[in-house]
Amino acid sequence: MESGRMRAVLLDEHGQPGPARVGEVDAPMRLSSEVLVDVRAAGVEPVDAAMRAGAGDAVGIQGFPWVGGHDLAGTVAEAAYELHELQPGDAVFGVANPARGWGSFAERVAVSSLCLARKPASLTWEEAAAVPLAALAAWDAVVRVARAHGGQRILVHGGASGAGHFAVQLARYFGARVVATAPEASIDLLRELGADEVVDHDGRGFADSMQKVDVVIDLAGDVVGAWGARSLAALRPGGLHVGVPTGSWPGAAADCAAAGMRSTSLRVEPDGANLGIVGRLIDAGDIRVRVDSIHPLGAAADAFARVESGRARGAVVLRMR
Repeated sequence: MESGRMRAVLLDEHGQPGPARVGEVDAPMRLSSEVLVDVRAAGVEPVDAAMRAGAGDAVGIQGFPWVGGHDLAGTVAEAAYELHELQPGDAVFGVANPARGWGSFAERVAVSSLCLARKPASLTWEEAAAVPLAALAAWDAVVRVARAHGGQRILVHGGASGAGHFAVQLARYFGARVVATAPEASIDLLRELGADEVVDHDGRGFADSMQKVDVVIDLAGDVVGAWGARSLAALRPGGLHVGVPTGSWPGAAADCAAAGMRSTSLRVEPDGANLGIVGRLIDAGDIRVRVDSIHPLGAAADAFARVESGRARGAVVLRMR
């Protein structure tokens, strides 16, 4: 990277993966308590594809060309201040905020120090970049909202996805019995990750054959296959439906209330402290990370296409350097 300039995935307009291109832009400036990070790898999440298409938090984008990307793993280039716990050269992973500025699909990014944690020593750069947003979504759904514990039954829709495979493992770690839905090809994987029961994603009568659950962690929504609405038959009276994909089941609150169930949507908080806990669980061997595919910086459009295909099992990652 030349002084003051960096390579990045640039978007000149909202649309399909094609408009994304690799070019050079000015590197970001660190402000306030931000940390400058030299990015080694960046995860590509469904939310990134949605923002590229103009949905979700894209309303906050101030202009083009724009650099997207939330997940990152890299080394600290400039600390927030002299005695901050993260210093130049430290390996970190975390979550950028592309709607408010530059995202992680670049060689360097400015990130709030509160959104970073030390990279798990047991992971490669690409594996670490696959963790932050997905693991924090799973943490917020399973630990903060569902308060997973022994004796509880939790159903995870989309168990083979990036957030799903973390949700399965976290629910199991905190003592719950876990039921997961996934494509047939992922059933063995989810059993290895700790799911007590795995239901074929294409099975229409999944709720008819299972014991009632206390919580549904819904990573699929109601857009395809009406997974959200069909989950009501699997919940016990007064059970909780946690809808993670924004806007995927517009009538969730009303439908759940009418059926005597509780419901909530979820907005992921990029909390570096919780991410640090996840990192320690990874290094201890309690949580495994699954990467679907790794793409070079120049193949960003292929990475977006893989995410949007719905066939990714685990995370899709861009290798930035």
